[in-house]
Amino acid sequence: MSARLNLDEEARLYTTNAEREKYGLLATLFGIIVALEYLERAYVRDSVPASEYSPACTRLLSQYKTMLKLVSDDVPSIEQFMARYRMDHPAALHRIQVGVPATVEHSSEAGPETAKWVAETTQNFITFVDALKLRMRAKDQLHPILQELVTSYARFKGSKDWEGRSKMVGWLITLNGMKASEELTEEQARQLSFDIEHAYAEFFRSLSGKEGDS
Repeated sequence: MSARLNLDEEARLYTTNAEREKYGLLATLFGIIVALEYLERAYVRDSVPASEYSPACTRLLSQYKTMLKLVSDDVPSIEQFMARYRMDHPAALHRIQVGVPATVEHSSEAGPETAKWVAETTQNFITFVDALKLRMRAKDQLHPILQELVTSYARFKGSKDWEGRSKMVGWLITLNGMKASEELTEEQARQLSFDIEHAYAEFFRSLSGKEGDS
């Protein structure tokens, strides 16, 4: 006679410690995406001020990147993970694809331009251009530098209207969609170099225009 099924007994997804660890990590990743979705929606509704949103979003994005490395064998892409578990979280997916908080993407908290910011942004432009000239092509080489550049660039009030901003955010999204060791093609690298040089020139034209108007 077969054993009677106990409907009150918790169903186990694992039979070994390794499997238990795997499902625990997947559950944590799931939770981070849900938390990011709620944070994005709260920010859009002005339920969370930018001063609280930015560090919270940055922390969640950092946790997401760490978790993704730990489950890379089971999660080929975040889109596939969300489809597998029927996650309808478009705001979280967009934030993950961009890789920086909305306050950086849209420059909602930009303050007055300062000489220090100009110097930092200029140095970030130079560092990134030099990286391309040194033939750095992998995501894990370029993404951190580009993210720092976009963050410093977004401090300026007028940056949301500059063409270079959307170009650089687009490249952030492209790099975010790649694996750490994956490299840009030579055609992509050439286009990226062109877009960064254009953004650099536009940045200084805009600053010169402000100085001329003052």
